[in-house]
Amino acid sequence: MPLAPGYQIVKQTFEVQFVPGTTPELRLHNAYTLQNSGNAPLDFIDVVFPDVKTYGRTNLQVQLDGRASTPQNLPEEYQVGSPGALRVAFASPWPPKGKRELVVDYTLTPAAPSDAQAAEGFHLGTRGWLPVFLPPNHILASTPTRPPTMSYTVKVPATFVIVARGSAAGRKQDGSDTIYQFNLSKDDLAPYIVAGHYLSSSESKKPGDAIFWTAQPLPASAAATQQRFATAWGVLQKNFGQLNKRPTMPFIVESPSISFETADPSTGNFRSFPGGVFVTPAAFISSTGSKEPIERSERALARTWFGDALSPAPAATIAVGEGLPGYATIVIDDAIDGPPARGADVVKLLQFYDDARSQLKVAEKSVVATIPADSPEQRRIAYAKAPLLFIALEDSCGSASVRQGIVDSIQLLRGEEVSVNDLRAAIEYRCGKSLAEPFRAWLYNPGIPAGFRERYGQLEENKN
Repeated sequence: MPLAPGYQIVKQTFEVQFVPGTTPELRLHNAYTLQNSGNAPLDFIDVVFPDVKTYGRTNLQVQLDGRASTPQNLPEEYQVGSPGALRVAFASPWPPKGKRELVVDYTLTPAAPSDAQAAEGFHLGTRGWLPVFLPPNHILASTPTRPPTMSYTVKVPATFVIVARGSAAGRKQDGSDTIYQFNLSKDDLAPYIVAGHYLSSSESKKPGDAIFWTAQPLPASAAATQQRFATAWGVLQKNFGQLNKRPTMPFIVESPSISFETADPSTGNFRSFPGGVFVTPAAFISSTGSKEPIERSERALARTWFGDALSPAPAATIAVGEGLPGYATIVIDDAIDGPPARGADVVKLLQFYDDARSQLKVAEKSVVATIPADSPEQRRIAYAKAPLLFIALEDSCGSASVRQGIVDSIQLLRGEEVSVNDLRAAIEYRCGKSLAEPFRAWLYNPGIPAGFRERYGQLEENKN
């Protein structure tokens, strides 16, 4: 028996249409069947629509049971707790077990790319561009979630290539456009879409390949970079598990306008999405002939595991959100270049820490206390220390136990927020002992533990 007011989404579909032009648009059509699953009638539902400033949302139209409905602002006392939400009211109370048909249409206008020569296209991440349904204001009310299975379509010019979440369920031509259909199962995370008029480095999509989408043909010198990405993807899958049950390969996509802040400003030319990495044109050119850009892009590649499959809790943004990708990059280098690369990466992070620490004009904060508003020096300090925690754990427990603990976290908390304590508990289980001291030393105290500095000091001296 239901214990509180509530409703659920029993059927959901959506359509995305790319409309080219001087100012390209994305037109979205969303259709839902909702059922009152609670213990009381409902007079309205609250829905968060895509943000107007972020997505350029216009032409919002809502229909309830075939009749137009105009969403209203929430009462002032609820606006602070639910920013951006609008209220959709019913003409008559919605009784328990009753169903409602809801249709939502709107247009998104992506920001203009900074490079006029860039490939025409778009990308939509895993949140923000689809409506989000809020539960009734009751302590026991559950948040409505998408149904176990659903489908969606994407309509783009026939010259576009596309990668999106879910299993491909066919495509058909519609004049000069192609309509792609995708199915999502209960095991799939939130949908994302990347599409554009790109040249593909390969028509093959075999597991283990790395696919490059670029505005211009790849030079022959890029072959080694392609192989490096493919190998790195394999290392991530071997050590941290598959992203989903379907075989996957990384997509490296040239994107002209990337705005992505991390603790390390050098990563700003690379941004991860669930299927791969976006790279700015300038960084893309340099990444085909230099090791440093490849290392930074590999860190972005690692975020596909730890920014999508695992969602760091607010207090774990750096400890988990930056620490795990940084650690995974060391794992990649160790697997590809051999054990000396592991030590070299540790030394590099220690030097990164020392350089930032020497420029810090105030007392150093702990990793978990570091926030985006802190100085660049403080954020770099936290950026360097967070991955080193997992190296210290490897030295104490062995690499297999640490990595299996991370895999356990991904499997048990897939798609949910993960705290530092969640991660610690999973690794402790595999290590068979308490890890309170190393977690406290690295994440809750300032400085580098003396024992760790001593252990890797000889390598640091040799490098200097």
